[in-house]
Amino acid sequence: YVAQVEAVMTQVGAARAAAFPAEIAEHRLPHCPLYEGIPASLDPAHEDKALLHVHGGAFIIGSGMSAAYTAQTYASLTGLRSFSVDYRMPPDHPYPAGLDDCLDAYRFLLERYDPAGIGFEGSSAGANLVAALALRARDEGLPLPGACAMHTAGVDLTGAGDPFHANAHVDTVLTEHQPETMLLYAGGHDPAHPYLSPLFGDLAPGFPPSILVSGTRDLLLSPTVLMHRALLRAGVEAELHVFEAMPHGGLGGTSPEDRELQAQIAAFLKRKLGVVRR
Repeated sequence: YVAQVEAVMTQVGAARAAAFPAEIAEHRLPHCPLYEGIPASLDPAHEDKALLHVHGGAFIIGSGMSAAYTAQTYASLTGLRSFSVDYRMPPDHPYPAGLDDCLDAYRFLLERYDPAGIGFEGSSAGANLVAALALRARDEGLPLPGACAMHTAGVDLTGAGDPFHANAHVDTVLTEHQPETMLLYAGGHDPAHPYLSPLFGDLAPGFPPSILVSGTRDLLLSPTVLMHRALLRAGVEAELHVFEAMPHGGLGGTSPEDRELQAQIAAFLKRKLGVVRR
């Protein structure tokens, strides 16, 4: 299943990435590749800043060049280098392997960039890992990044929340909750643990300023909204943008709504990382 889906994802990703041209380089982390997207729009004045992209795909798909291609959008829109971690996934590598790889990627960036100039960005399962990585980095005594962007944030693996039921089969992309896949990723660990469901974590002190994005037909609307409220209760600066009639992951990546969504995320990251004046 994974091989079949990723063959299609790689082709689709390459086609979409053509609108955001970038040179792709590859680095090696202890257990996985780390791709570096160097956009044609690279701004030499901001070589001290970078993005760490974490791909989505229900924790089981999205690896290889697909991971590199999905990082190109915000690299191009921000004019910053974007690093995409090709983290290990189940069934061969359940939690915590993927999160460990994300932490290795962040350490790689911390050797090269000031943390305030690093932004985390991810969608769906990638948004889960973005939030979990921020919590894990803080718990391990690492400085936190300057900003986080979470699109359709799968930050609750327990399946709580209204849209898991109300938006089932209304969402044309992620049609229903997938508890088997979530349990496969959890690998026998409690799905409510904050590193698996960051919604239940202690978000204070110091969680980075964040932008969260979803749609009214997104199966993951509820965890995205609940994460926004949790961040606000913790005193964290957080924006929430919900798009009308948008399902999980957007409207194909090239619609006017997708372009608006991408522009808002890029603008937030640029403001918080100091690429543009606040």
